[in-house]
Amino acid sequence: MRNEFADLRASLRGLVTPRRFTRPVSSSLKYTAAAASVLLLLSIGSCSPDDRGTSGPGEEPEKPNGEPDQLTSVDPSEVTGLDEREETSDEGPQIDVSYPEIPNADPLTQRLDDATSQKVSDFTSASADAESLTIDWDISVATEDVVAVRLVQEEKDSDGERTSYTTYWYDATSGHTAYSTELVGNQEDLAELDSLVKDSLNEEQVDASTLHPILHLYDSMGFNPDGDLVVEFDQGQIAPAGAGRVNATIPKEDVTSLLSDLGERAQSAATNPSPGSAVEDSATPPKDDTADGSVPGRLPERDDSVDCSSAAAKCIALTFDDGPGARTPELLDALAEYNAKATFFLTGQPAREHPETVRREYAEGHELANHTVTHSDLTTLDKSEVREELTTVNALVRRETGYTLDLMRPPYGATNDKVAQVSRSEGLAEIIWSVDTNDWKNRNAGKVRKEALKNAKPGSIVLMHDIHGTTIDAVPDILERLEEQGYTMVTISQLLGETEPGESYYNGHPDEDGEE
Repeated sequence: MRNEFADLRASLRGLVTPRRFTRPVSSSLKYTAAAASVLLLLSIGSCSPDDRGTSGPGEEPEKPNGEPDQLTSVDPSEVTGLDEREETSDEGPQIDVSYPEIPNADPLTQRLDDATSQKVSDFTSASADAESLTIDWDISVATEDVVAVRLVQEEKDSDGERTSYTTYWYDATSGHTAYSTELVGNQEDLAELDSLVKDSLNEEQVDASTLHPILHLYDSMGFNPDGDLVVEFDQGQIAPAGAGRVNATIPKEDVTSLLSDLGERAQSAATNPSPGSAVEDSATPPKDDTADGSVPGRLPERDDSVDCSSAAAKCIALTFDDGPGARTPELLDALAEYNAKATFFLTGQPAREHPETVRREYAEGHELANHTVTHSDLTTLDKSEVREELTTVNALVRRETGYTLDLMRPPYGATNDKVAQVSRSEGLAEIIWSVDTNDWKNRNAGKVRKEALKNAKPGSIVLMHDIHGTTIDAVPDILERLEEQGYTMVTISQLLGETEPGESYYNGHPDEDGEE
């Protein structure tokens, strides 16, 4: 998988001025470097390393801080040597970012640097009339082996003000910085947790149908002082924005069997605080340990059990442009009935209007791809305009799902060297088609069905649009006929395998090279 943050970090550094934290701030969770130094001297003079976080004879054990519906919290002044990085910019939207820097936890610092850079870029790219963004932080857990940093993002644009949350868990024994979903063992465990969360939420305030076991919905999880699992959702994510912060607290006994090894250690660390603890040894993070499919909630783009390079598999890719539309959920129901997968090429405004459908498409194993913001002929735009058309949709999808797109379809199939160059720089392969149903012109379900089927063959890429009701009406019959003929309906990535950014693909016929 390509590095999602390399170019982004460089661009953000051009916008903001990083500096060490050297002055008091208003939040009670922040501290000065001088105070940390005093604390370090006191700890050296008063206890040995083996004494940290323990209680003497007759003393009460240290109790964790936090409310029953909140993640535990740690006073940063109790984390030896902790410092803060701050970055700010007033060029364009007002940007204020801060995050902690913990000694001997360089991989965590790097992840926080990458993550905050990505959040800034995605907000400024995706938000309509972005005004301001503030990212602040607190520490949920801090022991020698496990550290948890919770980022709180306050953003303002023309749609109003919203607050969102992300919690990262650092495993000091391996150097791995984990997403919150890695507190559970695998995707099946996350799905079970999703069911428990749905059962626990107030149905009068929350639309449980918008909740799915995907990365961005479960990106802030931790434990309360009793060891119960707390899941918190972004404002406006699964309930009206006016409802404020929505959270679910799942009893300890209900989640124990779902926790990963890291989750078990994180739960123990949260409920048994160790004031004055510090990460003692610097670790090197493992390589490529967050690939799609290895992290619960980050779904794979293909099923390795199906080999579409074999004609016997009879793979075919159904693709839908310009959505999501109002009836796309009906289309998803039909696809689920036939266990069929599809690829959705999303356009900017519909994606903004139907974020819950974007999340559902991803959660149900379909592939998401880029179809630009305004559906313009990209060959008529300059490079900066082409880039903006693509990066905006990339940001919209990542903010809803946590998934980074790697496919695009140029509107009207119109591309040239300039468009290919920008697509390549954004890591996007260009997907055209081999079967055009002309459903935008033939607003008749029977004609759409006929066009989809008459030229279909193994490896075909079929073009349709899920914004047309007649197409939605035609899909069940198309799926039934293709199934009767022995076809396997797959995503583009399943059909083509690895694709090359900037290259154009018209089909995946097993007896051809896939390009024309």
